[in-house]
This record gives sequence, C-alpha cells and structure tokens, in this order.
Amino acid sequence: MPPPTAFTNYYFQLELPGLDQAIGTFSQCRGLELRFDVYEYREGGNNDFVHQLPGPVQYPNLVLTGMVTDQDALFKWFWATHTQADRKEITVTLKSRDKTRSWTFADAFPVSWSGPQLEAGGTTLGTETLEIAHSGLKLA
Repeated sequence: MPPPTAFTNYYFQLELPGLDQAIGTFSQCRGLELRFDVYEYREGGNNDFVHQLPGPVQYPNLVLTGMVTDQDALFKWFWATHTQADRKEITVTLKSRDKTRSWTFADAFPVSWSGPQLEAGGTTLGTETLEIAHSGLKLA
C-alpha cells in the first residue's frame, strides 16, 4: 500500500441537490467534527474509578470562508430553509489537482452569511463567510 499523500493546492466546494453547479468555492472550512458527550457515572461504594459512558453526538456548525459564491443560489437557499421541508442534504468536497474527499451533512441550513470583507486600499481579495447548521455528518 502506498503511503498517504497530503492535499496540496486545495479548495472546498459546496453543493446542494437539484443545482447543476456548486453554490460556492471556499478556501477554508471549519466544523468538520463529531464529538460524543461523555457521561461520568460514580458507582456507589467504589472509589477507585469513574465509569465513562458515551452520550449523544454533537455536531458543530460548518463555517466556510472563501472568495466566490453564487449569491443568487445562496440567497434562494437561505430564504427557503425557514421551513423543515426545505432543509437539504448538502455535500462539501475537498478538491485538489488529483484527489477529492467529500462529506455529506443531513438537514443542513444556513444560519449566517457575511458578504465580501474588503479593505480600502488593501491588496487582499474579498472573502465571504457562510455558517451552516446540520443534523449529522457522514462520509459521502
């Protein structure tokens, strides 16, 4: 088996079902995480240890930061998700020249968007930030 290789020159792409194109391309993604709550149970009369029991899984919000979004598609999705029926399963794909890796998120909906952040006279590109809540993560 060849050794694993790292992603270089990568970007993240957000895709919604029913759209022919990606809703945006982002340079940074935070929140690809799952974490079990841990319940501690102290057994009566046994002072040597504490039982550690798994609880429910927590899923933090996704935060995508980048430079390019299809604002029309983004705003249509943003306003359509006020009802449960319009929440969708979304896919975030990490892409590089020769590799991809995807994650799918159930019942996803955007909770905040901030438009291009620019500095007058600055030389950096404007960035947009999109935060998405969801009900669970799975490998696509």
